[in-house]
Amino acid sequence: MKIIDLRSDTITLPTEAMRQAIAAADLGDDVYGEDPTVKRLEEMAAALLGKEAALMTASGTMSNLTTLLTFCGRGDEAIVGSESHIVHYEAGGASALGGVAYRTVFNDKRGMLDPEDVESAIRGNRLHFPPTAVVCMENTHNRCGGSALTTEDMRSVANVAHARGVPVYVDGARIFNAAVARNTPVASLVEDIDAVSFSLCKGLAAPVGSVLCGSADFIVRARKIRQMLGGGMRQAGIIAAAGIVALETMIDRLAEDHANARVLANGLSNIPGVILDPSTVETNIVIFEVQGIDAVEFQARLAEAGVLTTDSGAGRIRMLTHYGISRADVEEAVEHVKAALQVKA
Repeated sequence: MKIIDLRSDTITLPTEAMRQAIAAADLGDDVYGEDPTVKRLEEMAAALLGKEAALMTASGTMSNLTTLLTFCGRGDEAIVGSESHIVHYEAGGASALGGVAYRTVFNDKRGMLDPEDVESAIRGNRLHFPPTAVVCMENTHNRCGGSALTTEDMRSVANVAHARGVPVYVDGARIFNAAVARNTPVASLVEDIDAVSFSLCKGLAAPVGSVLCGSADFIVRARKIRQMLGGGMRQAGIIAAAGIVALETMIDRLAEDHANARVLANGLSNIPGVILDPSTVETNIVIFEVQGIDAVEFQARLAEAGVLTTDSGAGRIRMLTHYGISRADVEEAVEHVKAALQVKA
């Protein structure tokens, strides 16, 4: 049976060029700072994002945790979005390992934080309050449907935070999706941001890894935290080699994923029983609800037909387009949704 796997862009497989680069990678010991391929990837990433330096990590979660532990001491507070990946999918790592408190601020339907809410949430050094050490944003925003925040969106939050002496971090796992969707250079998108990470293994289709970018001083401190977390890898150039190919060849093609997501969203929105406003789909994430059938049962019916999806919570179903998913796959998935909704319980 043919499988159309729309669960996530993390299931992408590396390209042939990536496999060849892995095999041919020039290697050294990265813990000693001697892996030339890792160094090249980090230099490329820093230049692309307009930051002074970069650090490769094993995952986006590691990049987020490393950042929180770099900016925050024990008892400090991080302002995070109520729907953020940090809050929902990272096992409370910064609290468990670093004694960091999370202070949530409401994410609107686009994943945006209201600057006034952020300003109100920032705490000073009064006796009873944990001091605010960092404000975290997410772009694109996973649980808010892949919405792409603009440079102005992020600047408005950064201005508030910086006025209070607080740095801003962007969980940019899909920041290149945002840049492509907004037709904006990624460095311009994050020019007011102190630190930002991006995933190599989502839309960019590398097999593993994330890169954290920021000031030279921040990256020096983050490297020490990464080592504490067990993230110091030896001949890590085999990972970095695929990441280099990803940055060189996979960014512009994200527009194809976005176009396929729009086809998917338009097709789904025309099916009776599907609740979805296709105008809200900006990148490669499509989230919708179904009527007249339990969401779990609906997903099971799709899985039986070979279409794999993700439970996004509260009865919402998530589909992601990505490298390896064609327009024909998307159109076939729409037909399977029609069939699943027509089956009587």
